[in-house]
Amino acid sequence: MLRFRFCALAFSAAFVGFGAGSDASAQGLSQFGSWGEAPERSAKPSYLGAGPAIAKPVDLASGGARPSISPKTPQTVAFQNGFRQGSIVIDTAGRKLYYTLSNGSAYMYPIAVGKQGFAWSGVEQVSRIEDWPDWIPPKEMHQRKRGLPLRMTGGLNNPLGAKAIYLGSTLYRIHGTNDAGSIGSASSSGCFRMHNAHVVHLAEHINAGTVVYVMRRLPKSGVIMPPGGGAQEVKQQAAPAQPDAPAAQPAQPQAPEAASPPSGQAAPPAEQPSGTSQGI
Repeated sequence: MLRFRFCALAFSAAFVGFGAGSDASAQGLSQFGSWGEAPERSAKPSYLGAGPAIAKPVDLASGGARPSISPKTPQTVAFQNGFRQGSIVIDTAGRKLYYTLSNGSAYMYPIAVGKQGFAWSGVEQVSRIEDWPDWIPPKEMHQRKRGLPLRMTGGLNNPLGAKAIYLGSTLYRIHGTNDAGSIGSASSSGCFRMHNAHVVHLAEHINAGTVVYVMRRLPKSGVIMPPGGGAQEVKQQAAPAQPDAPAAQPAQPQAPEAASPPSGQAAPPAEQPSGTSQGI
């Protein structure tokens, strides 16, 4: 009997030893379960107990290279108008910018205009022209789109493109773009985008003081006239009349479907100190 018990104990010890020496991934128990394999990990990290960290915007981003952009002459079209030669007329609905060559012709450039809720109309003057401008997205744009830099230097990657034409004391500009596919659309935050080669061409023909008429749409027929007196009204806004000055003449009738002058529109946002927020 004692000999039988000793043999049984020896056999049990040998069996346990064999199990311990076998491959854990096939036979033995492990910390991962009966088959010894680690559980499959999810590709998505868990944020239980803590929200995902929001990346801090880059202070200064590079706009990339600044190559020489050759001007490209746009199409010259028939344009019956009552504007002064050398005026800029923007047809928001038609998504076209006209530079008047005479009372019967103009250069016509395709442009991108403000998306719904960002379009505007009025009369402004060019205040300055800048090559490869820096871009400083305003606070509202940071709220709409995360990850924008606080500032981006001028260059091909910069959404303002090769040149910016600033309009009066507003934050709006006529500028180039790094998104040529957007030309012809209503997709901007109130600025007017052009192909880089076109904005370089336009800038060669204008200077500070050039009058810019932003109109909702142009009449389908007849002579296109300035809304509300046009250039004369801009001068009156820039230099108020003296107390003893003669009364202003009544404004000329507006062309059909033309935009109201600035006095009939909500004023564009005032320009902040130099080097601050700019939309696109």
